[in-house]
Amino acid sequence: MWGRLWGFLYNKYFRFWLKWVLRVLTGKCELQRVLGGAAAGARRTLSVERSLVSSKNKVLRNAVHVEEAEVEKCVRDVMKEKRIEQRDTGFKANLHISLLQISGYKKLYLNVENLRKVPYDSENEEHEEQLIELWNLLMPHENLKARISKQWCDIGFQGDDPKTDFRGMGLLGLVNLVYFSKHYTNEARQILSRSNHPKLGYSYAIVGINLTEMAYSLLKNGALKSHLYNMVAGLPQMEHFHQFYCYLVYEFDKFWFEEEPESIMHFNQYREKFHEKVKGLLLDCNVILTLQNTKKP
Repeated sequence: MWGRLWGFLYNKYFRFWLKWVLRVLTGKCELQRVLGGAAAGARRTLSVERSLVSSKNKVLRNAVHVEEAEVEKCVRDVMKEKRIEQRDTGFKANLHISLLQISGYKKLYLNVENLRKVPYDSENEEHEEQLIELWNLLMPHENLKARISKQWCDIGFQGDDPKTDFRGMGLLGLVNLVYFSKHYTNEARQILSRSNHPKLGYSYAIVGINLTEMAYSLLKNGALKSHLYNMVAGLPQMEHFHQFYCYLVYEFDKFWFEEEPESIMHFNQYREKFHEKVKGLLLDCNVILTLQNTKKP
């Protein structure tokens, strides 16, 4: 309660006067201080985003909603509103990068959401090809005897037709599974093998789809901003979302075996514990969570 009260009082009264005092002392507006004082990455872009969102100036508030094509013009408009010389190339370049990251994050979420909304369609040739590709990547020495087959359980689906397992995350769940298997084939096969452990085993594909939901929810609520703003000096792409998913799959498998759950029946409990661990890591403004970083000695 006291935290919310302080936040209200700060934003309503103290912030204006603090900004005014700092402007008098430094001769610079808040954006100039942020863009001139912080290194590129999440700390700077998050500060820019907060400054723009809380501004009383409509041009500045609207800056966080611009599309990629409008960023350059928006930078000029902001500089004009704040009476910053257009020849200040450092300010211009840094603001341009931050606005690209902010607009890119929103666009990435929309792209991920649109893919999630696409239901798996067994009549769609492309969907079927991706599903068969997943099998071939994970089980290179065993032929799939039929499209509808109990063999799908060998890679962690629940029944003889995987399409029913993609309902929650749609095509996004399949695309993530294929991406990990294609770009980290050895790791994917090793994790699949470990998932068949007689005591600590779990359903590889089902857990993979569950982790897609985790990655999606973290993107949706803004928790991935620090990670993506540090990782990409510009527009985050779908590739970067897939890379984060790969990190989750790799780290969850390690986490599961380190925790040694008594039974798969406790999956939700350990899944939430892992979720909280990841959210905690994402609170660090310097965070970058990728499989490449994880595997470094």
